[in-house]
Amino acid sequence: MERGEKIIDSYELSVNEIIVYVSIRQKEDDPVPLYAISITNISDVTKIILEKIRDEFVAEETKSINEENVVDVQNQFRESILGLLAKYFPNADKKTMDMLINYILQQNIGLGNLDILLSDKNLEEIVVNNSSEPVWVYHRRHGWLKTNVVVPNEARIRHYSTIIGRDVGKEITVLNPLMDAHLKTGDRVNATLFPISSKGNTITIRKFAVKPWTMVDFIKEGTISYEGAALLWSAVQNELSVIVAGGTASGKTSMLNAVSNFFPPNQRIISVEDTRELMLPKLLHWVPLETRLANPEGKGGIEMLDLIVNALRMRPDRIVVGEVRRKKEAEVLFEAMHTGHSVYGTLHANNVRETIDRLTNPPIDIPKQLISAISLIVVQHINRRTGKRSTLQIAEVLPNGEPRVLMQLNPIRSMLEIVNEPLAIAETLRIYTGLSKPEIYADLQSKVSILRWMAGKNINEINKIGMIMSKYYRNKPFMVKGV
Repeated sequence: MERGEKIIDSYELSVNEIIVYVSIRQKEDDPVPLYAISITNISDVTKIILEKIRDEFVAEETKSINEENVVDVQNQFRESILGLLAKYFPNADKKTMDMLINYILQQNIGLGNLDILLSDKNLEEIVVNNSSEPVWVYHRRHGWLKTNVVVPNEARIRHYSTIIGRDVGKEITVLNPLMDAHLKTGDRVNATLFPISSKGNTITIRKFAVKPWTMVDFIKEGTISYEGAALLWSAVQNELSVIVAGGTASGKTSMLNAVSNFFPPNQRIISVEDTRELMLPKLLHWVPLETRLANPEGKGGIEMLDLIVNALRMRPDRIVVGEVRRKKEAEVLFEAMHTGHSVYGTLHANNVRETIDRLTNPPIDIPKQLISAISLIVVQHINRRTGKRSTLQIAEVLPNGEPRVLMQLNPIRSMLEIVNEPLAIAETLRIYTGLSKPEIYADLQSKVSILRWMAGKNINEINKIGMIMSKYYRNKPFMVKGV
């Protein structure tokens, strides 16, 4: 560690038996901290020997890789390289041999040190801007960080993009220099080639959360209040449609996933996404659908509208849409709401007013009198200086299509505060459930009690939450009494 530098966080990763030490360091003069990785169980001398093996053998072997036989080549490579490793490391046990083989495969057939970054669950985004500057990462706790990982040249960046595209049947070329794809792990990838990106080839990877965020996680992180979570739970229980709005990386999909954990198990849920990101409890009656791009000949594409129309033919009780973007999609969804389906989706908008404006103006352009089919709008916000995500607003939609904010973030106190009593939602619940206003508030308080109990017990795994919801819907009095 250099003079004037301090470690602000550190932990270890295990990547295919390779032990990696991660340290996040801050220098006084650097504007952002450094995310540094070092492999602890492979010495510098061993790395030199592995490079020698690579020079002797790997270059020849990798020539045989093509689109169909990557896995076969890896298996052949593993077997063949074992002989050379035995020559240079005659006393190594099987575990060490496996680790060394994994390292060689990672560095020469995989994504190199990007594979190490992909294995860190604390990272949300991994960004290669070009070969002349370090890789950047977005850390859950520390925001944007520079790393000590550098891709050696532009050809290697392009090679990584080709590997990613090949695995999912896509290609990136000079004629097609833009690529959207996703890894088999679900991570979303965007790649661009020079000169479209004028400083060099780029790769942007948005990592798929291995453990999805739940409402308990949001409560414990201070993203949403107990009262806000209880209101969303009540909306879901009573089949009210909800739109989650927010800017890029504000946590829209995570909030949509958390809201979906409140679904009852005896209803059919159809989700429609461009890339699969939602993860719902296993006990739910859930059918996920995913769009597909057309092949190079322009055939075989399945668009969001195709899936939404098809979903309505699958007898859904709830429809969950990854993102509402176009007029035709929105028209079908609002028609579904008006025919008794509950719809949940996300929309790019920074606040409640902007959400209504986006829905009622081109390109979506839904008539304002139809907007009241949405019962609640939840707006997510990210403070880009600190990286903290918060629920900015929760609003109901009045019969005339105007929003009415019920809860608003107080940025000074960093709390979601109640600013208005619900009118439209209270009236809807009174009509369809017969509950009086005092009974509605009593029900919300009982939900707050259960959420406090779940947070106190740190119950934040989706399948456990799904089981609790199932018990609640089967025997609410027992659940409330038990808490």
